[in-house]
Amino acid sequence: MTPTDPPSPDLDNAQEVLRRVFGHIAFRGQQASAIERTLSGKHTLVLMPTGGGKSLCYQVPALLLPGLTVVLSPLVALMKDQVDALNAKGVDAAYINATLSRSERDQRYEDLATGRYQLLYVTPERFRKEAFRQALAQRNISLLAVDEAHCVSGWGQDFRPDYTRLAELRGLMGNPTTIALTATATPRVQQDILTQLGLGDEMSLLSEGIARPNLSLDVAEVWGDDEKLDLICHAASELRAKDTSSGAGIVYFALIRTLEAFSERLRERGVPHLVYHGKLDRKTRKQTQDLFMAKSAPGDTPPIVLATNAFGMGIDKADIRFVLHAEVPGSVEGYYQEIGRAGRDGLASRCTLLYDERDLETQMMFIRWSNPGAEYYQRVAHLVEHNAEQVHAFGIDWLREQLHGKQRGDFRLETALNLLYRHGVIKPRTSNEGAKPMTIEEAMQQGLIEVVADLPDALLDEAALADKLRADQQRLYAMVEYVRSEEDRSAFLNRYFGVGD
Repeated sequence: MTPTDPPSPDLDNAQEVLRRVFGHIAFRGQQASAIERTLSGKHTLVLMPTGGGKSLCYQVPALLLPGLTVVLSPLVALMKDQVDALNAKGVDAAYINATLSRSERDQRYEDLATGRYQLLYVTPERFRKEAFRQALAQRNISLLAVDEAHCVSGWGQDFRPDYTRLAELRGLMGNPTTIALTATATPRVQQDILTQLGLGDEMSLLSEGIARPNLSLDVAEVWGDDEKLDLICHAASELRAKDTSSGAGIVYFALIRTLEAFSERLRERGVPHLVYHGKLDRKTRKQTQDLFMAKSAPGDTPPIVLATNAFGMGIDKADIRFVLHAEVPGSVEGYYQEIGRAGRDGLASRCTLLYDERDLETQMMFIRWSNPGAEYYQRVAHLVEHNAEQVHAFGIDWLREQLHGKQRGDFRLETALNLLYRHGVIKPRTSNEGAKPMTIEEAMQQGLIEVVADLPDALLDEAALADKLRADQQRLYAMVEYVRSEEDRSAFLNRYFGVGD
């Protein structure tokens, strides 16, 4: 280091940023260790409980390092929340994703190239865009943060194909210091993350375990909906009986029709609640989320929401006192993410799973829907490519009729279309020049999709598809093991995710 070089930032600098920008007095858990390693240029895989403050592990270094921090996130819905929170603290952060209009996107490309941002949130799919790569090439990138890093792995439950290019993308960015973060990575997934990133022995694991002592984990075996309803009402009654206006509860369901049936029965019993699921329009979902997140005034009824797993992205409410699963989840990973929304203020919170063995059929049905065969992918792509007028006129319903006839209750088509999109085989068609881009879900419903590439080997490899099916089945079996286990449930989670007590 020459006499004119500034000293490298250290943990003292990080503590000052934590207090001045984020308003916290001290780091929690392994945050300080992760930040210290990142500031010293070491690559780190951070395994930290949901709600443990993973984002600070890269946000604090981003404000101390000289160049840009690129945050790869699979969740478009989370980007705006995180960026808005940073902007409110005076941090120059931005996101670039498909929710922006063309003019907004072009302006952010320009701002990126001219050095405006300290943090930039993108999905890995954004690197397909030449304009983005050109703008990014104008910047010195100090840090790459890979959020929800289990998406890197083909053995993770939220695998995204573009994450397999991360080693290549790191090269495009000049191989910056890399921090990968997740709460839900089994030992197999952890190893796969290191392999996909191309870092191998250069990246070390930093883990603080999985269990959160303030969460009480239990399973109640039930028989039928009446028992479930009684237990949901009891949880709601306990929440309302507390001598405080704070607190909230989430009741998770696997099926929308079951959720709606329980909602009707709760209304009959006079239990106030909100409803959130993927079939509601975007405005209604936002209103529901805003009502749930709002700070309660004295005398208000604490909010309770009945939700599918569509409810969760962006939910960072500190005082959720209970998370109740009315139907068994499909994986330990998904279950852990959902219970992780409880008790983020550190106070005691209860997480109860209502287990009716008959509900396993629902999850086995989901597994069938989420694992179409190679021939099915080929048929969907062929129909979209050679029947543009019909697809445009009648949308996804026409495709479903061609594939399934009059048969109801088979949702393989949604899986196939989403994976064809993720692999770059289809894309939304442009409707009007200058119009705000549609999401792939909106485009599919309106039939505004087109084939732009051949099917990749990953969707034609029957052996690989069979492996994926077995992995999904094994995750469900592990969930059943959790339900039936006689060991401490926190110990089960630590063992499943391969971390110490």
